[in-house]
Amino acid sequence: MNVSYSSVPVPPWENGAYSIKRHGVTISNCDSEPVQTPGCIQSHGALLVLRAEDFTLLQASENLGDHFGIPAAEALGKPLSLFLGDEGEQRLRDFITKERTERNPLYAFTVSLKGDYDLIVHTSEGLVILEAEPAAPAESPLPDYYGIVKKAVTRLHEAHSLQGFCDVLAEEVRGLTGIDRVMVYHFHEDFHGEVVAEAKREDMAPWLGLHYPAEDIPWPAREIFKKIWVRPLPDAAAPVMELVPLANPDSGKPLLMTHCVLRGASVMYTEYLRNMGVAASLTMSLMVDGELWGLIACQHETPRRFPHQIRAACEFMAQVASLHLRAVEQRESLGYRLKIEEVHNRVITNAAQDADLGPLTSASPNLLDTLDAGGVAVFHGDRWWKTGSTPTDTQLDSLKDWLLMRPEFESPVRPIYTTDSLVRDFPPAAGFATVGSGLLALTLSRRRHTFVLWFRPETIQTVNWGGNPHDKPVVTGPHGPRLTPRRSFEIFTESVKHRSLPWKRVEVEAALRLRVLIMELVVSRTEEITVMNAELMRSNEELDAFAYVASHDLKEPLRGISKYAHQLIETEAHRGEETLRRLESMKRLALRMDSLLDSLLHFSRVGRATLSPRPVDLQEVLEEALEIIAPRLQEVPTRVQIPQRLPVMECDRMRVREVFMNLLSNALKYNDKAEREIEIGFAELPDGGTVFHVKDNGIGMDPRHFDVVFKIFKRLHDREAFGGGSGAGLAIVRRLIEQHRGRIWVNSSPGVGSTFFFTLAESPLALE
Repeated sequence: MNVSYSSVPVPPWENGAYSIKRHGVTISNCDSEPVQTPGCIQSHGALLVLRAEDFTLLQASENLGDHFGIPAAEALGKPLSLFLGDEGEQRLRDFITKERTERNPLYAFTVSLKGDYDLIVHTSEGLVILEAEPAAPAESPLPDYYGIVKKAVTRLHEAHSLQGFCDVLAEEVRGLTGIDRVMVYHFHEDFHGEVVAEAKREDMAPWLGLHYPAEDIPWPAREIFKKIWVRPLPDAAAPVMELVPLANPDSGKPLLMTHCVLRGASVMYTEYLRNMGVAASLTMSLMVDGELWGLIACQHETPRRFPHQIRAACEFMAQVASLHLRAVEQRESLGYRLKIEEVHNRVITNAAQDADLGPLTSASPNLLDTLDAGGVAVFHGDRWWKTGSTPTDTQLDSLKDWLLMRPEFESPVRPIYTTDSLVRDFPPAAGFATVGSGLLALTLSRRRHTFVLWFRPETIQTVNWGGNPHDKPVVTGPHGPRLTPRRSFEIFTESVKHRSLPWKRVEVEAALRLRVLIMELVVSRTEEITVMNAELMRSNEELDAFAYVASHDLKEPLRGISKYAHQLIETEAHRGEETLRRLESMKRLALRMDSLLDSLLHFSRVGRATLSPRPVDLQEVLEEALEIIAPRLQEVPTRVQIPQRLPVMECDRMRVREVFMNLLSNALKYNDKAEREIEIGFAELPDGGTVFHVKDNGIGMDPRHFDVVFKIFKRLHDREAFGGGSGAGLAIVRRLIEQHRGRIWVNSSPGVGSTFFFTLAESPLALE
C-alpha cells in the first residue's frame, strides 16, 4: 500500500464530511469554522435526513434510539414509515406538497414516540430534513402569543425615534420570552457590535452601551443570520450528537445545516456563553435592505426550552421589527433629508449656469453644505476642485488610484464607498487622518475617473468594550492549538483613534441621489455641446469653402489690376512724379493683396487638409526646415543650437516641417540683434507627453499680445516693419498643431526674446 502525506494539514471539512464532535477545532481564525456544516446536532432532539424521492433514511443523529426507539445504524436505508407508520409518512408527504418548505423549517405536526415530539421539516437540495423536539407538556397552557405580539407590534409602530424603537423591542421580546436578559445589538460599519437597548432582571449588571469586537460574531455566523430569523440554544453545556454517517451516501457531501433548528453550536460560541455565565440563548436577526443591521440577543442563566410556538412568535417579531427599522430611521432623519435635498437642488441649479463643475465646490451653497463633512474634493477634467479641509492633491491622487480598484465602483447602481476609518482599508490615510479619517466617495464616471469625495476629520472616541477586544487566548486541545473566547468581560475602556463620526444611511442615500442629478446635468450639457460642435463644424466648413472660393476668384481681377498698373507706369511716367507715385502705390497694394489672398488660400487649404500620420524622425524634419531657410540664416550671423536629438513621433511629416519653418522664420525675422540665437529642443512631461520649443533672442513681445499673435492677419508692427508680411504664419501654425490634437503657446519678454512651445498627439489614433 502506498501512503502519501501532505506537509500542510488540511482541515477535515475541506476533504468532505466534518463533525465538531469528532474532529474538534484546530482553527486559528473563527472566520474559517464551518458552522453551516457542523455534522452534529443539539442532544435534546433528533434529526433524520430523507431522500425526497422515496423518503428513505440516508442519515440520522446518533441519538435516534433515545428518541425514536431505533438505533441509527439499524434505521439507515429504511423508509420513514418505520418510525411514523404509513399514515404518518403520508401526512408528512401531503404537508410538504402543500407548504413552501424549501429552506424554510415549518412545524408539521406532533407525534407520540417515546413521548410527544413536535416535527419540524424543511427541504434542501433534494433532501427532506426532519427534526424532532420534545413537545411542551400538555398540562402547561400556552400563552396568548397572538395577543402578546399584537400589543408589541402596536408599540413598535408608535415609536418615533430609533432609540425608542429599540427600547420597546427589547422590552417586548423579554415579555414574550421571559428570558433573563434581552439586548438589541447593532453592527457598526466594521462589524463590531454595540448594545443599543436592553431589558433585563433588576439584579443583573447592565450591559447597555458596551461594544464587542467583530470576532465575537464572526463572518460565517453573520452569513447564517442573514438566512435565518431565529437561532435557539436551550442548553449551551449539553453534548452534541453526530450524524451517522457524516457524509450523504448518495452525494458524498456533508449535510448543509444552515436552516436546521437543532444545528450543533460552534465550540467557540458555547465556550463564549459559558465564560459569560450564560446557559441558554435565543438569537433573532434584524435585517434592513437585505443586510444584517443587528441582532436581538436573548440570554438566560439556566437552561431553557424554546418550543416552536415561542420561536414562531419571535420570528414574526423579528420580521416585523426589520420592516419597521428602515421606516423609523427614515422618519427620524426626515428633517435632515429634506434639508440635504433642498441644498442639493440649489447646488445643481448653480452648476447648470456654468460651463464646468467648478461651482459644485466654489459657489454658495456648494457640496460641502450638503452633508455634515469637513471637506469635499471633486476630480473632474484632470484636476481637483476642493473646498474645506481636505488632503493635498498628491494625497488625493494616491487615494483616487486606490479607489479605482475598489469593487464597489464596479456597480452601476450603487458606485459608492463609505468608511468611518479610512486607515483600516487604506493605510496611507494615516498621513491625513486629522482631516480625512472618514470618507464617503462616489464616482460619476469610472471611465473618466470622475469622483466626488467627502471627508470627515478624526474624532478620538472613548469606547467601553465588554472585555478586552485584543485578548485572544489560545488553548491546546486534543487536535492541536486553537483559539478560545476571552474569559473576562469586565468593562475595558479604550481610546480609539483614526475614526470619524459614522456616515448615516440618509447621507449615503442622499449622495446617490445627488449623483443622479449631476449625471443628468452632465448629459444635458453634453447634448448641448454636441449640437454646438456640429453647428461649429458646419460653420467652419462653410467659412473654409468661402475663403477658398473668394480668394481664388479675387486673384484673377487682382492680376489684371497689377498688370494695368505696370503698363501705366511704363506709358504714363512722363505725366509727373505724383502720377508715378500713385501708380507705384497701386502696384504695391495689389502685390500686398495678392500676398494676403495667398495666405488666405493656404490657411483654408490647411483647414481642409487630411493628415497622413506615421512615425517621423523629427530631427530629420528640423534639418530639412533649416536647409530650406539656410540663405536667411547667413544674412546676419546666426547661432542655431539643438541641445539633444529630437525624438520620433507619430505626425504628418510635411505639416510639422511647415510648423518648424514658420517658427524659425519668425525667430529670424523679428530679431534686431547683431548676432541672432535660436534654440530648438524638447522636454518630457511627468504624464508622458512631450513639449517642443523654439527659442530666440529677438525683440520679444508684451504678455498682453500672447493670444493676439495667433490670430490671422494680426500684426504687432507696421505693415512694412521687419520686412512686412501678411500676419498669417502663426495662425497657420496653430491650425496645424490643433490638427495634430496638440496646442501651442508663447512666453516672451520685450527686448529679451520669445519662446514658442507646442505639443503633438502621442497616438496616431488621435489623428483623423
